[in-house]
Amino acid sequence: MQNWDFDIVKQKADRNIDCDRKNLRPELIGDLVKKVDGTIVECNTAYGGSRSSSAMHKQVAADHGFTAIADFDLMDEEGEVEWPMTGGTRLDKVIVGSHAENYADWVILSHFKGHAMAGFGGAIKNVGIGISSASGKVYVHSAGTRTSGSIMHSDQDAWLEALAEMVSGFSSHVGEDHIIYINVMNRLSVDCDCSGNPAEPDIHDIGILASTDPVALDQACVDLIYQAEGNESLVNRMESRHGIHTLEHAEKIGLGSRTYELISIDD
Repeated sequence: MQNWDFDIVKQKADRNIDCDRKNLRPELIGDLVKKVDGTIVECNTAYGGSRSSSAMHKQVAADHGFTAIADFDLMDEEGEVEWPMTGGTRLDKVIVGSHAENYADWVILSHFKGHAMAGFGGAIKNVGIGISSASGKVYVHSAGTRTSGSIMHSDQDAWLEALAEMVSGFSSHVGEDHIIYINVMNRLSVDCDCSGNPAEPDIHDIGILASTDPVALDQACVDLIYQAEGNESLVNRMESRHGIHTLEHAEKIGLGSRTYELISIDD
């Protein structure tokens, strides 16, 4: 795992930050977002709810305080674009919000937690779903079989593989040297932030991890969960959804490595 010099990011133009909404609170991420002069980005959801339309989505962002710390950009508000995906078995493209082409540098700021469909949500889930447009989300969830309709898919491993492949396509298009991934391991609940009523955390806050390799980063977070007290519900969620297969496939297609070294930068 690698450290990141945020002074380098600060000097680059056209940067943005993709982050989870609920539990990465503005008071926690605000200084970082301002330091890199970032724009917080999102795409609309594919399953209804308050983030399925641009107007409501913007209101949610304002209600949660994100518009008070940075510009907020719904990347698929004006359409979507397709970027190629090669080397996978499920996808031959990724479908992202058209505004994604406005940004050269990306800080992927994710709240690590459980997830009802993927088992866990970290950097790979955040990119694979968060940067995909609404139809792109269906494309990933359906393992490349459709771009509209239900996000449910009967083949669990296939959709987890598609999740990894979307991130590979994103990384290839943007360039891995232009992306840093940060996972915040706080308020560790079995449920994703996208749940309207997530379960309360079972595990004490662990810390913040960062890497230029999303596979190593998510693997390190998974390993820390296995070492944590009170991990039973989250471990069961990850194992019952075969969540580790996302990282297995991501490594297989060359997105990153599950082997890593943890370097503490505590004072």
